[in-house]
Amino acid sequence: MHTTLIDVHTLNRHHQDPDWRVIDARFSLADADQGAREYGEGHVPGAVYAHLDDDLSGPIVRGVTGRHPLPSVERAAEVFSRLGIDGSVQVAVYDGAGGSVAGRVWWMLRWLGHDAVAVLDGGWPAWTGAGLPVTQEVREVAPRTFVPNVRAHLVTDVDGVDRHRKDADWAVLDARTAERFRGEQEPIDPVAGHIPGATCASFDANLGEDGCFRSPEELRRRFEGLFGGVPADRAINYCGSGVSACHNLLAIAHAGFGDAVLYPGSWSEWITDEDRPIGTGEG
Repeated sequence: MHTTLIDVHTLNRHHQDPDWRVIDARFSLADADQGAREYGEGHVPGAVYAHLDDDLSGPIVRGVTGRHPLPSVERAAEVFSRLGIDGSVQVAVYDGAGGSVAGRVWWMLRWLGHDAVAVLDGGWPAWTGAGLPVTQEVREVAPRTFVPNVRAHLVTDVDGVDRHRKDADWAVLDARTAERFRGEQEPIDPVAGHIPGATCASFDANLGEDGCFRSPEELRRRFEGLFGGVPADRAINYCGSGVSACHNLLAIAHAGFGDAVLYPGSWSEWITDEDRPIGTGEG
C-alpha cells in the first residue's frame, strides 16, 4: 500500500491495473478551467479528472465560509464513488503545482478513512520529464461504492483555532508564503496578514529544487522545529482556503509524524468576521 508519495516509475508499472485509480487534479486559481483543458490536452493513461471547485469543495456561503470549504461527507463519497474508488482501490493523484492541489485529494481520502492514497512525487512535470506515456483518451470508469469512515479528529473549526492559537500546548502553522504571512502582499483575499499565534510554514519549503519532496529526514527536521515540541496531532495547519495546507499535512505524514490537523476554512474564512484579530509581521 502506498500512503504518502509514489514515484513516477512505480506509477508507470501500475497505472492501468484494475484496482488502481489515477486522479489528475491540475487546477489554477487564476483560471478555473485551465486544469480540465490541460487534462484534455494530455494526461497519464487511465487518469480521471477531479476539479477543485466542482468536486473537491462545498458551496461557498458569503461572509461565512472560506473560498474552498470542504464538501459534505455525502457529496465527497458521491464524487469518489463516481471516480471509481472503493475500499479496495489504490489511489494515485497528481497535479502540475508541486502537489499543492493533489494534497487536498490525498487529505480528503484520509479524512474519510481511505489510507491507500499517494501523491505522485514531482507531479505532471516529473511524469512528462521522464518520457512516460501520455494520452488524450478519456477513460470511462465504472462507479464503485465509496463508504466513508470519517476521522473527525483530523479537522478543526474556527472556534478550535481561536482557542488553541493561544495555547502553548498547540501549534498553528500557516502554509502560505512568508510575504502573505507577514501581510506584505495579498494577491487573493481582501485582507492581508495571518492568524495571531501562527508560525509561517510555507509549503514550498517541503520541495527540493527538482520539484520533488525532500527526504523524510529533512522534513522531520523541518517540522520538529515548526512544532516547537508539540505532537503532530496538536499542530493545526491552514493556508488561504484549506488546499495548500494539505501539502504540509502530507509532508508531516511522509516524515513519519502521523496525522496533523487541518483548519479547512483557513485565512479566507477567518477574515469573514471583522472582529477576529489579524496579525502582521513576523509575530
